[in-house]
Amino acid sequence: MEATRSFFWNVGRVRVATYLLAVIPVILIMYGIHQRYLLWKQGEKDNRFNHLSERILSFIKYSIFQKRVFREPYAGLMHGFIFFGFTILFIGTALIALQEDITLPLLHWEYLKGHFYLIYSLVLDTFGGIAIIGVLMALYRRLVLKPERLDQRKDDNLVLYLLLFILVTGFLVEGLRIFANELPTHPAWSRWSPVGLALASLLKGSGVGLNTSLHLHRLFWWLHLIAAFTFLSLIPYTKLIHIFTGSLDTFLRPDPPTGRLVPLDIENAETFGVEKYSEFTWKHLFDLDACIRCGRCQDICPAYLSGKPLSPKAFIQDLKSGLSEGLRKENTPSIVGTFVEEETLWACTTCRACEEACPLLIEHVPKHMELRRHQVLVQTKFPSELRTTFRNLERHGNPWGVPKSQRGEWTNNLKGIEAPLFTPEIAENGYLLWVGCACSVDENNIKTTIAMVKLLTAAEIPFGILGRQELCCGDPARRLGNEYLFQIEAEQNIAALNDLGVKKIITLCPHGYHIFKNEYPDFGGHYEVYHYTELLNKIMEKLPSKKLDTGTVTYHDPCYLGRYNNIYEAPREIIRKAGGTLFEMKHNREKSLCCGGGGGHIWMEEQMGQRISHLRIDEALQTKCPIVLTACPHCLTMLTDGAKEKEVTNKIEVMDIVRWVESHITQS
Repeated sequence: MEATRSFFWNVGRVRVATYLLAVIPVILIMYGIHQRYLLWKQGEKDNRFNHLSERILSFIKYSIFQKRVFREPYAGLMHGFIFFGFTILFIGTALIALQEDITLPLLHWEYLKGHFYLIYSLVLDTFGGIAIIGVLMALYRRLVLKPERLDQRKDDNLVLYLLLFILVTGFLVEGLRIFANELPTHPAWSRWSPVGLALASLLKGSGVGLNTSLHLHRLFWWLHLIAAFTFLSLIPYTKLIHIFTGSLDTFLRPDPPTGRLVPLDIENAETFGVEKYSEFTWKHLFDLDACIRCGRCQDICPAYLSGKPLSPKAFIQDLKSGLSEGLRKENTPSIVGTFVEEETLWACTTCRACEEACPLLIEHVPKHMELRRHQVLVQTKFPSELRTTFRNLERHGNPWGVPKSQRGEWTNNLKGIEAPLFTPEIAENGYLLWVGCACSVDENNIKTTIAMVKLLTAAEIPFGILGRQELCCGDPARRLGNEYLFQIEAEQNIAALNDLGVKKIITLCPHGYHIFKNEYPDFGGHYEVYHYTELLNKIMEKLPSKKLDTGTVTYHDPCYLGRYNNIYEAPREIIRKAGGTLFEMKHNREKSLCCGGGGGHIWMEEQMGQRISHLRIDEALQTKCPIVLTACPHCLTMLTDGAKEKEVTNKIEVMDIVRWVESHITQS
């Protein structure tokens, strides 16, 4: 006899009753999802179905293979055991249904037999056991370890208990079947169901009679079926909805995933930014139901870690809690002040650490930005110190308020070299060196600019600058919600660059790099854009230096260079080529901790909690390195101030990487 079994053994003719019962969870799932769909559809249009091949790959990478979930060993293994265990069990159940209801009655084809059936039994037993381990790990984590970031909601534990009950009853049904039917007739088959065989052996040793085992089998079969249908019915009404929404969210990821903000149509827009839920896109509303409250975003958020009134997890959950009320047809309340506090909105540094940590690719920062836009453009409600910042940008073209006539005065500090003004002739095969506001007017950052000019000159790279004609790139205005001012700056800059025939741009600031590379194209500004670390890494061999022992350093990854634009290796390659020994901080690369200056915070006061820059300096000190390098003028300013405020300048020096390289070339 070929190995096989009757899939309705000992339970009678219950096939019709089973499928009638299955109608209940199907209806509940469809109703629950439809109710949420009615909320999502009230959002604005957002095309998330372009570039299908890339989106499918994203789904495979982040949903099926759980790439981000496995970044944390315990939680990743726990979730992986549950996910893959239940996925295989679901496939196994689907194979039964396919055979019993389609291939066998219609085609007279039975495939769950012989060697395939034995392998099928082994695989399902193995993954069922793995799933039980995963659920037990989850219960231990919630009931014993109790990490701070996890909410302790009763329905979360209820779901885990229900999952465990489904798995245990499933194995009890198998064990009772093997004990009563398989062991007496075909014991060799039982070895391919190791968990069921172990339970059957326990039953055999306990002296349970055949009739009792048959009654127990029928009882647990029904309990298992009812529990499974109950689990399915709960999906739309608990965090289990992430099985649907979370998986889809990885498919609906931003395209491209760079943190690019969608521009407002200033002339034709009826609303500016987001005041009410219906002004969010449907994708932003969909995000709210994808969040599973895992808290990974909270663990890495610099605002939360420094005691600011912002938890990315709480921010999303607060928005979710008000979703139904916020989409009422009449008397719809404003989001800010009703569901989200103003202090929460302005605490975000836009570093995107939350988005990088989120296993489901939820977009936190764009929601902050849309709410800020409305607060600034319509409500004119924003931190008081930003009035000066906006006024300086409008009048002087930089947030510090330095007169435009002084924009190029840093060139007076050049000795023996020249930073020529950019001309159409340079445009043919050279670069525009976009100095940026900080590196034009801030004394400490001007040293970075001079070092870069020296290295470009030494490497014989043709370049030019705009001098006093250069304006702010627009990053401060845009990240602070002043979209109107940003678009004025962007259009003026693009017109000037296009008139000069600019093709290639080198930026000294990651914020400018991101703006030029990812956001100016929306306004007709298309250029080859390089952050200076990309170019410097390529021209190191052209510089008049030898590989020196330049000592030990640590490196701070700027958010807009790393998480926004995935530039991690170039700065590290520069350090290696210059002979430096790099010691990484606790938070590095995609987990780098923000300096505290992003999202316009360099011009805002940190009035609550600890300074974010102090947290980062503490991490740098832990490496015991005398120098912390960075590649961003905002980071340089924030970390330098942090070291001074903590009175540790005798222990660690903050330096831009280009200045560090240039100083060693000069010494050689």
